[in-house]
Amino acid sequence: MSESSMKTLNVEYAIIGAGTAGLGAYSKISRKTDSLVMIQDGPYGTTCARVGCMPSKLMITAADYAHHLNTSEFFGVTATGRVDGRKVFERLRRERDNRFVANNLRYVDKIPAHHKLEGRARFIGPGRLRVGEAVEVNAKKFILACGSRPAVSEEFEPVMARVLTSDTVFELEDLPRSIAVIGTGVIALELGQAFHRLGVETTIYGRSGRINALTHPAMQQQALDLFCTELEIYPVGQVVSTREDAEGAWIEFEQSNGQRVTKVFDRVLVATGRIPNVDRLGMQHTGVEVTEAGAVTFDPQTMRCSNLPIFIAGDVTDHLPLWHEAFDEGRIAAANALNYPNPMPAQRRPPLMVAFTDPQIAIIGQSFRQLEGQEIVIGDLPFTSPRHVVWNKVQGRIQVYLDAKTGEILGAELLGYKAEHLAHLLALAITHGMTAEQVLSMPVYHPSAEELLRDVLINARDKCRRYAAENMSHQE
Repeated sequence: MSESSMKTLNVEYAIIGAGTAGLGAYSKISRKTDSLVMIQDGPYGTTCARVGCMPSKLMITAADYAHHLNTSEFFGVTATGRVDGRKVFERLRRERDNRFVANNLRYVDKIPAHHKLEGRARFIGPGRLRVGEAVEVNAKKFILACGSRPAVSEEFEPVMARVLTSDTVFELEDLPRSIAVIGTGVIALELGQAFHRLGVETTIYGRSGRINALTHPAMQQQALDLFCTELEIYPVGQVVSTREDAEGAWIEFEQSNGQRVTKVFDRVLVATGRIPNVDRLGMQHTGVEVTEAGAVTFDPQTMRCSNLPIFIAGDVTDHLPLWHEAFDEGRIAAANALNYPNPMPAQRRPPLMVAFTDPQIAIIGQSFRQLEGQEIVIGDLPFTSPRHVVWNKVQGRIQVYLDAKTGEILGAELLGYKAEHLAHLLALAITHGMTAEQVLSMPVYHPSAEELLRDVLINARDKCRRYAAENMSHQE
């Protein structure tokens, strides 16, 4: 299309992306001005609602029900059940589309038409975007909220016809007979365990031997031991070759000891991370600093990039790809775009991450790795509260990290059943700078999972007291 026939749009603010971060930014800016446009490449509906948080939890819940049937004999209940893969995925998509995606689309439908533009946006110069091939947008401030996409490395090209990612796995019509899961991060472990519990022959291949985001060596080892008890996991090594024939996708994997294992699968789920879509934006035309790895340099307190009127938010930051973080970042970016050129650093909330595996994994506040070498005490107990004994869910561990001098709760790492609930209580305590003693002043019902939190805080508090007593004796 010629330059003369191209439509030009002049606005104060351009938001690239209509996901969680983009919508968060839009909701804030649209209250202040009508001079904005939100540009979406592809279907509306957030990553969380369409291909992330919600469909994965729907699948995990189905898998958990199947697992409860298979393990109910411990409680004196003999039960049998058959997994109908077609019905599992039909229900998943029905609930996803009619509830979570639909709720998102209803919000998008209420946005005025002149605030929405569809097509892939890319910078063609400072303050200038090309959207598709027919529209040019000139804006004074930009918010980059264009998300990310699954990473699939070149060694899987020979079997691409059988490769699934988190963007495509929920479109399966039925469960495969077997599946290889590449990765040991949150998505890989959640979906790998779900497939296994739904009766799919599942093998998980790791690279570094690390399980998820746990950082304390004892927590890492216990997590690996627990998951390896239920699942077939090759935790350390690399895929050296793949090929496809009539039998399926063949994966040759070299372990850390040099031994090679070759297996064939109906499907291959590649869950080794996501690539920020910033590489599609033409950032070389903006003046924004980009690292050798292709990431945009930004200030996490203001979300501003390179002291320019360009802000970034959500998964495209490659920082914390979580729904609540994306929404927060969208609003922080919007606030600072509105306040430009006088950015106002935001008070970020404590990090909170939960993996919905069984046992669950949670990281709150600062991790052990971040605190290692500082003066801290560690409250450390197994997941054996009376309530967990009743559930027959005593696998796992909880660690809480306290400032040794003040007793303030700095962070925690959890591996255990229903860890998500204890994690939120800890997040609340960390948000308000509470000490273990202050949290212990709240009532705890018996029997409840929260008794474990009480007990580990008592464990940590007593260590703080011993630390203080030892320091005092040394001073004397």
